[in-house]
Amino acid sequence: MIAFWISAAGLSAVAGALILRGAARTSAAGAPLTDFDAHKRQLAEIDRLAEGGLLGEAERKAARAEAGRRLLIAADTAEAWPEEGRGPRRIALIAAVVAPLAAVAAYVVVGSPGTPDQPYARRVAEWRATDPVQLDPPRVAAVLESIAAQRPKDAEPLKHLAMARAASGDLAGAEQALRRAVRLAPARADLWTALGETFVAEAEGQIGPDARLAFREVLKIDPTSLSARYHLARGKIADGDVDAGLADWRAIAADLPDADPRHAAMVNEIDVVERAGGLPAPVAAPEETSQVQGMIAGMVEGLATRLKTSPDDPDGWVRLVRAYAVLGETAKRDAAMADATRRYAGQPKILAALRQAAQTPPQQKTAR
Repeated sequence: MIAFWISAAGLSAVAGALILRGAARTSAAGAPLTDFDAHKRQLAEIDRLAEGGLLGEAERKAARAEAGRRLLIAADTAEAWPEEGRGPRRIALIAAVVAPLAAVAAYVVVGSPGTPDQPYARRVAEWRATDPVQLDPPRVAAVLESIAAQRPKDAEPLKHLAMARAASGDLAGAEQALRRAVRLAPARADLWTALGETFVAEAEGQIGPDARLAFREVLKIDPTSLSARYHLARGKIADGDVDAGLADWRAIAADLPDADPRHAAMVNEIDVVERAGGLPAPVAAPEETSQVQGMIAGMVEGLATRLKTSPDDPDGWVRLVRAYAVLGETAKRDAAMADATRRYAGQPKILAALRQAAQTPPQQKTAR
């Protein structure tokens, strides 16, 4: 590794010298530009006068010859590198050579050039051996990626990988994993449902062509799917076919038991759309399963458990308070805020971050 840094420093010095050398040559060519331009303007003026009939051909040739002779004299007497510019250029050249060498020397003295790199595969192996509740979603996704690579014909790891990526905010990555999953298991309605809901999330609630195609595939496999029926009906309402969409929603509400909280949510949403004559604002969809939400909640509780055993983690406390605030868990947010405030009472920056996290608006509740 140290050999690499030495080589890099040498190349940097050489590159800097070449750049300054080129700049010097450019300066040498450009120093007498003012004189050259004057003589060139004289030549152009001679040609203009000749074209206007004010100079004969013989006079034109004689004048151009004299102007050309003066131009050559000016070029021969031009100073290659103005004396007043040599000092700063020398300083710049020395700095270009010395700076990278000094950086390498400082790294050797205060750095750790002998420390080996930690391969990514080794870190993933360590994460796989760790309790999943102690890992954040990106590390969970990294572990699941390695599992999916080891089981290339199994759609299940890809499904969980998509959930982890979605929990990390990587909806495009979740979509990619689910596309691979449905290719491996095209007869699984749950995979098509998750893919359709991911399309909806990426489109910020809009039911686009890809989402509709995915939900239609769901209905081919499971005609009773609540999620597919809901989203396709919502697409009808968004397209202006409000009556047909509401009819489909009423059929969904009729299929749900009165004790099911999704029934009340569905009835309320039907009422809102009826009064508004359409979708007044993006509305939340009832999910057939709560796998993604459950995973997010599990991650949050895992973070809370880890902070109980290893509480000296201010960033962790800020994430926990923000997570509870987003989930609408007011009591848990306040409890976590109180614990963190007592621990970091004398650290105003951490307290400010905690207060800001606690003010995060909660997410919209989805119908269940």
